[in-house]
Amino acid sequence: MVAIAVDAMGGDNAPSIEVAGALAALRESPGLRVVLVGDKERLQRELAASNASEGKRLTLRHASEVVSMKDNPSKVFRKKPDSSMRVATDLVVDGSCAGLVSAGNSGAVLGHCLFLMKRIAGVERPGIVQVFPTPTGTVAMCDLGANIAVTPIMLAQFGIFGAAYERVLNGTKKPRIGVLSNGTEDSKGTELTRAASQILARAAQDPEAEFEFLGYVEGSGLFDGLVDVVATDGFTGNVVLKTAEGVSEALMRMIKTALTSSARAKVGALLAKPALQEFKKSIHYSEYGGAMLLGINGIATISHGRSDARAICNAILMTERFAEKHLLAQLSQDIDRHQELWKTTKAEETA
Repeated sequence: MVAIAVDAMGGDNAPSIEVAGALAALRESPGLRVVLVGDKERLQRELAASNASEGKRLTLRHASEVVSMKDNPSKVFRKKPDSSMRVATDLVVDGSCAGLVSAGNSGAVLGHCLFLMKRIAGVERPGIVQVFPTPTGTVAMCDLGANIAVTPIMLAQFGIFGAAYERVLNGTKKPRIGVLSNGTEDSKGTELTRAASQILARAAQDPEAEFEFLGYVEGSGLFDGLVDVVATDGFTGNVVLKTAEGVSEALMRMIKTALTSSARAKVGALLAKPALQEFKKSIHYSEYGGAMLLGINGIATISHGRSDARAICNAILMTERFAEKHLLAQLSQDIDRHQELWKTTKAEETA
């Protein structure tokens, strides 16, 4: 069985949502084991309310402290050594669990993973990866907020992170990578994006490279399905993420208003209801579970603070899948394959 540690006290509505999500995931995956970490008495009450209890596939691990959204990510690691986030992360580090899921303070999750799991050899900085829906499937973007200021090597590695993620998630043999820019011409972008593009272009020339590099992709092309992976800095990526969430929610409200504006519209709404429900499902964040933190020497998924049970369930199942498919080993190989390129680039930058 693949065991996943869940920070059961992290989300806005913890621990009821985490418990419900874990139980749903266990029903969907017979090879899964979940360790819920948090206030044991509260967790036992939540399980009892759901007519469930501890067993071989569901165990509880007590943690006396909780990391709040207001806690300083850089200080909470040392101030709350018995937090549910810390204990859950430790379970992955000591090998008791194959992955971590937390809907808690994302900066604190990043800090705990960096301090405890460390980085994969050769990785400059870890990045946050998540997928967005497109007409032909999904597109993975990295980084979505872990790093505001980045270097060309970091940006290039974010593309490689996304490519490994895409291969495991969708089975794409050679994912197509693009660097987010303000146009598709080589002359566009910034000094950072141009340098990162040159690094990725050189890496893609390696016969063993497991990705293609297509150059720049602009904002209007993010969701057209022509690229599988988009590399960007954490500031820009987070703005794109929040904008996409806002647009999708506004779009659904506008559609609802339009379909209830008249008797004729209401009749049309009844006919279109199944299709609209599928559309709503495809763009809702809960279907994707959460964002994965890649580049660390472990598997960790960061879920939205306001995740519902479905989102937590999907986050657990996604983490289980990436553990089963040996994402960490694949990513380590991808980074190691281009070690000489990283060294050469650093030498050129300091020359």
